Amino acid sequence: MFAQLLKYSTLRRRQPLPSYRRFLFDRIDFDAKLIGIVGARGAGKTTLALQFLESLPLDPDEALYVSCDHPALAAPSLLEVAEEAAKYGIRTLVIDEIHKKENFATDLKNIYDFLDIQVLFTGSSAIHLERSRTDLSRRALLYRLPELSFREYLELVTGERFETLTLEKILDDHASLSADILRRVKPLKHFGPYLEYGAYPYFTEGESSYPQRLLQILNETLRDDIATVYGVKLHHIAALHRVLEALCRSEPYEINYEKIAAAAEISRHTLKQYLYYLEEGSLTRRIGGEARGNRYIAKPDKLYLHNTNLFSILCPEPKAGTLRETFFAQAVGYGHDLTYPDRGDFLVDGTYTFEVGGAKKGFAQLEDRADAFVAADGIEVGFGPKIPLWLFGFAY
Repeated sequence: MFAQLLKYSTLRRRQPLPSYRRFLFDRIDFDAKLIGIVGARGAGKTTLALQFLESLPLDPDEALYVSCDHPALAAPSLLEVAEEAAKYGIRTLVIDEIHKKENFATDLKNIYDFLDIQVLFTGSSAIHLERSRTDLSRRALLYRLPELSFREYLELVTGERFETLTLEKILDDHASLSADILRRVKPLKHFGPYLEYGAYPYFTEGESSYPQRLLQILNETLRDDIATVYGVKLHHIAALHRVLEALCRSEPYEINYEKIAAAAEISRHTLKQYLYYLEEGSLTRRIGGEARGNRYIAKPDKLYLHNTNLFSILCPEPKAGTLRETFFAQAVGYGHDLTYPDRGDFLVDGTYTFEVGGAKKGFAQLEDRADAFVAADGIEVGFGPKIPLWLFGFAY
């Protein structure tokens, strides 16, 4: 068994890797003994793990890559694999697709406690790993890898390198920052293509095949992740598709549970369960009400697809307002808390209120609200509290 894994690891590591590294690579503490990378399917976790192996100052026979969908891993436990690896002098073990192994959380704890070996693991679905967070939190450093940001997409398309911008920096100095970027690239030229096919790194393999790849990721998340983990019967997968299609066709402020349940032909109770499953699978995003003391605004949750690319395979003509808000939630939602205010579209970190709209969007809905801003689509440079929507794509 172990000889097969060694051979597979050697062959896999000989394959060429992209030179481009996702932003998370520089944020991970690679000195930790147990590291986990979670996130949506297709975000680039396997590539990141292999780039980590490539960067190690180790001899080739001191590091091992295994994937849990390899036939040689069907019988042995991960603990047994790690024990054997340690005997062969392996110092770093990368375990890909770890969610495909039963009892992986227990095995990881035992590896951490009893073996002198570093482990980095990834999962193609955040569902399985997030449900084990309590068991692993005292031992593992867990990182979430989101879809590509607009900044990363621009770097891949243009070859330029751009600084990651904090939200505070964007709010304080957006006009100057936009002008600096405009000297190097035309953001609006690339913003539309990014919204359609720029959220996953495999867009570099060809625009024509991108929709099919994305549809495959969607179906695998529904069939292999959600159906397996939560026990959703396969013949109910069509209802999950209908829920996603209903979200795709709607405007966020119009959404209510009764409307979506009717469109998906399921009960309100079943809908709430399915929405939770879809959010855990990085297919949707829920924005709750703004906190006011010990209560929340009595409005329905705002529901979004997880990224704008999903619109291209779920509905042919998405509403412009829905696309804009989905992009803002994706860009700012990583690393910030988003809630649903009584006025405006988003409240960020309980402090900043945002209205998202087109180039002519005004401030009527934000009057008398402190720290209020408009994120406007279709403009290159903003002024005052009006900020180009695309610039928020530099937040990670």
